[in-house]
Amino acid sequence: MRLWPVLTMLLLALPASAAAQSSGPAASSASPAPDTRPPVYGYEVVRTFPHDPTAFTQGLVIRDGVLLESTGRAPSSVRRVRLEDGVVLQKHELAPEYFGEGLTEIDGRLITLTWNNGVGFVWNTADLSQMSRFTYAGEGWGLTYDGSRLILSDGSAALRFLDPVTFAETGRVAVTVNGRPVRQLNELEWIDGEVWANVWQTHYIVRIDPASGRVVGIIDLSGLLPAGTIKDPNDDVLNGIAWDDKHRRLFVTGKNWPSLFEIRLTGPR
Repeated sequence: MRLWPVLTMLLLALPASAAAQSSGPAASSASPAPDTRPPVYGYEVVRTFPHDPTAFTQGLVIRDGVLLESTGRAPSSVRRVRLEDGVVLQKHELAPEYFGEGLTEIDGRLITLTWNNGVGFVWNTADLSQMSRFTYAGEGWGLTYDGSRLILSDGSAALRFLDPVTFAETGRVAVTVNGRPVRQLNELEWIDGEVWANVWQTHYIVRIDPASGRVVGIIDLSGLLPAGTIKDPNDDVLNGIAWDDKHRRLFVTGKNWPSLFEIRLTGPR
């Protein structure tokens, strides 16, 4: 796919002037620098792993060779998963009133969001026992950690920064490409100083400069899951990014996908 159709898929029907508004009152009032068309990367599959096809994946990280995953729908869950064969080693189901969303891990604490309850949970990474809970405003979609701040997506074009101890919001940034907002930001991962985000209902991951909010790269994962693998088109949705920093490995999957893929980027083109 050529570059411009990819950008067209990402840009929603909002004027460029709406980009700052979409990030809420905590965003900087300074005028953003003009965007340039970001490079588009392809991929090659390094290895394919089994994945639970009943897992409506919302958040994904990898620690010491074990996947930590949060799932939505009823029942939503937090789980520890063996990478090699996809076996669920341990699972904690959320109460039925909670729709599980994104997660991240900080020094033995697994932090998860819920969609529209305004409630998050802190779990012990080792045994998934609940340690505490917290509240936040608005919806929760994706979550990652940059080493000092939690970064939360809520389906808008904003990334929200939270204190990792108090969970108080400390700032926001509007995410843009060519000066226009990129909404539907979903699952997040922190990779080499960038926030990588699935864009809901697309086959794209955007690479975001967290300081400016500019999209500095787009990854086109079209065709990753063979056509017809999932019968329900509503479930044929890319979601889930895990980065193994120690071994420099990138893993991606989707909602109710039967496979998890280790991929390597190609390009840009």
